[in-house]
Amino acid sequence: MDAPKSASRASSLLLSAVKHGHQSFVHQRRVRVLAETLAGQIPHGARVLDIGCGDGTIASLIAQLRPDISIKGVEVMVRPGCKIECHPFDGSKLPFPDNSVDVGMLVDVLHHTSDVSVLLREAARVSAKFVLLKDHLSESALDHGTLRFMDWVGNRPHGVTLTYNYQSRAQWNEHFAACGLSETSFTSDVPLYPAPFSAVVGRHLHFVGLLQKLQTR
Repeated sequence: MDAPKSASRASSLLLSAVKHGHQSFVHQRRVRVLAETLAGQIPHGARVLDIGCGDGTIASLIAQLRPDISIKGVEVMVRPGCKIECHPFDGSKLPFPDNSVDVGMLVDVLHHTSDVSVLLREAARVSAKFVLLKDHLSESALDHGTLRFMDWVGNRPHGVTLTYNYQSRAQWNEHFAACGLSETSFTSDVPLYPAPFSAVVGRHLHFVGLLQKLQTR
């Protein structure tokens, strides 16, 4: 076997092992905690749009926890067997009119974009009331490096584009203001990982924020 083929096979085996390990030890807990945390932030009876919904797993769990809401999704590449109603979009322009849902939800999506404000502004446009956001906080080189590693482990085996576009708290505040959003709630206490892993990949690198759309005249 020549060197390039050997290297390619080794790389495939590594990615397969990473994918299996992440699924077994991280993914299931992460999905459960996120669904429970996000479900608790959604107003009663809301119409929710999950922007970048993936396979719809988190959204479907939220719907089970909150039967009073309705939820649909959009994705750049709609996956066969998506667990919720899902529509295609181009990654920047949402195919819905202004104020057509109550809550635009973005779960670990914006740090994969080249410009955070583009899709955040679209979420605010289609939402009549709120934007519900789960993403990362990066305040140092250590934070950035840790998040890069986590992103690679969680997404590289699935072929997800990795831009590593993490924002600090101050930068997020600027994006919120620029998109006409104000904080209703914000927490970086999101227990996605058990001890002792939480001390390394937890430590307030993750946040959930409910942002209210400012009314303009």
